[in-house]
Formats: sequence, structure tokens, C-alpha cells
Amino acid sequence: MEGRNAMSPTAKEINKITGVIIGVAGRLIVYALVIMLLYEGVTAGYAFGHDIFYAPAADPESETDMTVTIEEGTDVFQAASQLTDQGLIAGEASFVAQSLFFSYDVNPGTYTLSPSMTPREILQIMDENTKQEEEE
Repeated sequence: MEGRNAMSPTAKEINKITGVIIGVAGRLIVYALVIMLLYEGVTAGYAFGHDIFYAPAADPESETDMTVTIEEGTDVFQAASQLTDQGLIAGEASFVAQSLFFSYDVNPGTYTLSPSMTPREILQIMDENTKQEEEE
């Protein structure tokens, strides 16, 4: 009776080899997933960083000027949303990040802007208006 429940040496060896193969395969899958996630994270981080420093104009070919009024009490997030809705900037996140990173203020006022302007150029115009008010 005892012989039927006991594994043969060959079966034990096969189980041992199978366990090693499954363990190695599992580690390889985990390593592949980690590498894939790192690659995606680095790629997304680079793209966002590129947008912060080199954000393109919403429409570089546009020759249209638009009048935009930023109301008193509007913060940079609201201004970014307004500019996106009007087609002047392509991405709110990079606009807000540039504002914070480069210490630009969004000052209330009426501006003549174009979709051919980069977000940084728009921020500079709004920030210059702030500096002019401070000097007066």
C-alpha cells in the first residue's frame, strides 16, 4: 500500500525540474512587466517634460487673433481651461506647469492672443501685464 502513494524518483525529479521552470518563467514575466512599466513611465515623463519646456502652439499656421478676457479672481487652472476651450492652447497641464515652473502670473485683463503663440508666449504676455501693474 505504501508503494502506491510514494513517488518514484523519476516523478520527483520531473516535479523538481517543473518547479524550477515555473519559478524561472514567473520571474521572467515579472521582470518583463517591470521593464515595460518603467519604459512607459519614462516615455510619458519625457513627453510631459518636453511639453513643459517646449510646448508647441495649438495651431502654428494660424493667422487669427482672438481677444480673451481674464476676469478678476481667475486662477491659472481656470485660465488654462478657458484658453483650451477657445483653442489657444493644446494642453492645460503643460500650461499650468509652465506657469508654476517659470513663476508666471496670470493677470486679469483683456489680451489679444493667437493659436500660433506657444503657451509660454501667452504666459509671458499675461505676466508682463502683471509687472506693468506693479510698477504703476
